[in-house]
Amino acid sequence: MYPIIKQMLRTGIKTEAPPAPDESMRVVQQRLQENILKHFGHALAIRHVDAGSCNGCELEIHCLNNPYYNLEGLGINFVASPRHADMLLVTGPVTKNMEIALRRTYDATPEPKLVVALGDCGCMGGIYGENYASCGGIANVIPVDVAVPGLSAHADGDHAGHSDSHQQGQKRLTTGNTGRTGGDKLVRLHPPPGDDAMKHRH
Repeated sequence: MYPIIKQMLRTGIKTEAPPAPDESMRVVQQRLQENILKHFGHALAIRHVDAGSCNGCELEIHCLNNPYYNLEGLGINFVASPRHADMLLVTGPVTKNMEIALRRTYDATPEPKLVVALGDCGCMGGIYGENYASCGGIANVIPVDVAVPGLSAHADGDHAGHSDSHQQGQKRLTTGNTGRTGGDKLVRLHPPPGDDAMKHRH
């Protein structure tokens, strides 16, 4: 016990200093929060689906709930059931064993819904690609609205992806525009549901 305490006192604190506050993020956060309430009428509910990830992206997703990113403070939270979700956040290449489960989760999510593919694996299959055990990217199984690349995707990218998915939601609410997925593939977004569909869906 004493040798360990002595070693701790000799070594001191080795953790890095906390990041300085980013004032520009405060403006973005306020605008995002206002837009979420305006277009959804309630908090944006996300159902995360691990379709075969190495859990690198999951570590970054966990960071979004820490005090620095404070995702719930923006009116964005994770839910346990796709039936309560506005958006699916999908990670990893889709393994053959998860293909049916992912389709069922997508079908169980009420319309209108958004799908975000996270990380290189989710966008285009990553280093795994398509093979006997993998279907490749998320867009090979279900429609994708926003792709956030990275290996793994950094929490800042995840944050930007949520912002971008909200913008895609706005487009769908007004124009029914086409969204871009990873791998230069275009996927038709769902038909525009009208301004009140998001607010009164639940």
